[in-house]
Amino acid sequence: MRKIITDDQETVTRLGNPAKPQGEEGRKMLIRMNSSHSGVTEWALSFLSFSENDRALDIGCGGGATVKRLSDRIPRGHIAGVDYSEISVEMSISTNADDIARGKTEIYLASVDNLPFDDNSFDKIVTVESFYFWPDPVKNLREVRRVLKPDGVFMMAADIYGKNGLSEQTLENVRRYALTNPTLDRFGEMFSEAGFTDIAIRIRRDTDWVCVEAKG
Repeated sequence: MRKIITDDQETVTRLGNPAKPQGEEGRKMLIRMNSSHSGVTEWALSFLSFSENDRALDIGCGGGATVKRLSDRIPRGHIAGVDYSEISVEMSISTNADDIARGKTEIYLASVDNLPFDDNSFDKIVTVESFYFWPDPVKNLREVRRVLKPDGVFMMAADIYGKNGLSEQTLENVRRYALTNPTLDRFGEMFSEAGFTDIAIRIRRDTDWVCVEAKG
């Protein structure tokens, strides 16, 4: 009899639903992502200059690790996180419990389609590993720009982008989860169409990482 072995990490990801984490598998996946996304997150955040009183937003905050990193960089400011997954919001709240208790951080159940903030609310906005799942990227970028201050900066980071040489496993995940995975040129076009300026696109040598930084 043939024994079939299933890759546990792949099963957790599939059942947990990376587009909108759910259930116990989603919780396990978020715990893993808090760690596995640390490299690309730290690399991308290194390009931003923070002021101690900045107001910052993380879109698609997942397990809350990026919110915590923002708080560490902004000692006297205010940090917000949004995610449309209830389990992600729960975990982000747990990860940032101390800052929430003292009023520095707030986590919201919300979508990039309709951010629950006034115009011109934030100095810095980031999103890490969530752009793949945005339902209408250019429209959603315009919504991000709405809540960004005129002199503010938005930064998007991902660990893949559309290019030759992606592994077959990566391409299969792009197909399976219907990921938005633009080329570098298309990233520039989308940000421009949404009204952003001073667009800088960075890649890291020997990886598939990409970081797009732009001003409102």
